[in-house]
Amino acid sequence: MLKTSLLEVNEIFGPTIQGEGKLVGNPSIFIRFGKCNFKCEGFAVEYETPSGIKKCSCDSYYAVDPAFKDQWHQMSADTIIQEVKKLEPTYKTDIVITGGEPLLYWKHQEFQQLLKYYVNNGYKVTIETNASLTIDFEHKYQKSILFSMSVKLSNSLEPLKKRINEITLKRILKHTQDSYLKFVVSNDFITQAKEEIKVIAQLVPTAQIYLMPMGDSAQEIREHCQSVIAMAIECGYKYCDRLHIRVWDNQRGV
Repeated sequence: MLKTSLLEVNEIFGPTIQGEGKLVGNPSIFIRFGKCNFKCEGFAVEYETPSGIKKCSCDSYYAVDPAFKDQWHQMSADTIIQEVKKLEPTYKTDIVITGGEPLLYWKHQEFQQLLKYYVNNGYKVTIETNASLTIDFEHKYQKSILFSMSVKLSNSLEPLKKRINEITLKRILKHTQDSYLKFVVSNDFITQAKEEIKVIAQLVPTAQIYLMPMGDSAQEIREHCQSVIAMAIECGYKYCDRLHIRVWDNQRGV
């Protein structure tokens, strides 16, 4: 049974470009949801909460940490659609659903209404997810979504049992086309990443795998990209830059 509560939206922005993954460079509008089931303190992006507490998390900490909840907006699917229309150019951009962890809302009626609207109206919809939550595919429109699965490795400092959901990985790849895995890797994590990704790849041997350099600034991307490219070439994976960070650092809304 679907939940009927409103959705917690951190921000809606664009048109901009998709900065990473299979559709990098595509004109896109982003709908970023608040709330996440991970903290990913190992990614070591330092920030300060509105009350002045210093923490570490991923580069989307403002959509992850409940300390920023006052900045999230309670919205219905219809309201989100109207806000996106204000940003749309004269053509249909891609729609990117991100977070936080948007699949926390998968069982919400408003979330499914949002997805159904964009798929049925001819938009290319990507969901950026850590793929750790179990979901079901009950409707045809759900199978037209591209899932960009940023499965977390041990450098996130999240526990293995929580990070890897074999059921979800297999289910998404079975029911959708072109969905893929992507991993964030740094210079000092290459050896460990090779072993961890190899294990995951054995669970879903048909999945395309992309590697991305760690960093929330252009300088950090430059520091890590060459070793990550070398790993991709060695292992037969695909390299994907983080174009939005290389161009705008961690600036929001672009």
